[in-house]
Amino acid sequence: QVQLVESGGGLVQAGGSLRLSCAASGRTFGSYARGWFRQAPGKEREFVAAVSWSGSRTQYADSVKGRFTISRDNSKNTVYLQMGSLKPEDTAVYYCAAEAWGAASDLSYKYQYWGQGTQVTVSS
Repeated sequence: QVQLVESGGGLVQAGGSLRLSCAASGRTFGSYARGWFRQAPGKEREFVAAVSWSGSRTQYADSVKGRFTISRDNSKNTVYLQMGSLKPEDTAVYYCAAEAWGAASDLSYKYQYWGQGTQVTVSS
């Protein structure tokens, strides 16, 4: 079992930055790919970014490329999502997820473990 806890969400003005963190506990952190997804009110959950279990591969949604960066620190069992140039349309609940031996998939069904989410609100 893997437990995931997100933090770092909040209210920020458009153009600002936030860094989300997702701390993992339980089974070996290093063997899990990690992903970030988000869900805005009235919309389906969508892929944001992912990093493979080895850290060698990352993938981003087109809507966040060049603005968001995903990284992982296995020594701290934590994955980060650095978000910059934030837009009002980035407003959503952001979820962290883990996939055993994953390759940074953008498909939510591949992830076995999910956090409770953290709210990000970007004001215009």
